[in-house]
Amino acid sequence: MRVLPEPVQKLVDAFARLPGVGPKTASRLTFYLLRADEDISKSLADALIGIKQETELCEICFNITRKGDKMCEICASEARDRDILCIVEEPLDVLAIEKTGGYNGLYHVLHGVISPIEGIGPEDLKIKDLYERLKKEKINEIILATNPSMEGDATAMYLHERLSPIDVRITRLALGLPVGGDLEYADQNTLLRAFAGRRDLD
Repeated sequence: MRVLPEPVQKLVDAFARLPGVGPKTASRLTFYLLRADEDISKSLADALIGIKQETELCEICFNITRKGDKMCEICASEARDRDILCIVEEPLDVLAIEKTGGYNGLYHVLHGVISPIEGIGPEDLKIKDLYERLKKEKINEIILATNPSMEGDATAMYLHERLSPIDVRITRLALGLPVGGDLEYADQNTLLRAFAGRRDLD
């Protein structure tokens, strides 16, 4: 016996497919929209349609940009430092770095990481496009800013090996203890990374 009407159940199921959304949260969101004013549901529906119809990938860095724009705002900006290229996994990583205000170079978005378990190899990422880009642009430093995970580390190592023959400085984001953290609460891997990434005090 069906407990919920089909349209309601379909929306619950749709929300439940989103990352980080469990069955309870999916149900709460659905019933919130049922009770909310119709304009809230309409604006959400319009936004969902728009995100697919009005966006595409930048032809240079593969960050997300408005449909019809060949370049994203970062690639098109003359104020950016064009000697530095930061390689990240996803467009969300660009957003996180930009929020810091501490980086003014360019980006290259891989759209994933190498993961043999999930059947994702280098050919599934924007790595070939990276090689082609480096032939055209004069880059002095490449920053490997993949996540500190097994897959992120494997991707960074792969890129380091392939890019080493190029006359360019290759760096990796420093990893270790968070500001305000206590040593006693740090896990073993974090401590090992902190020791490996130690530097001289000026």
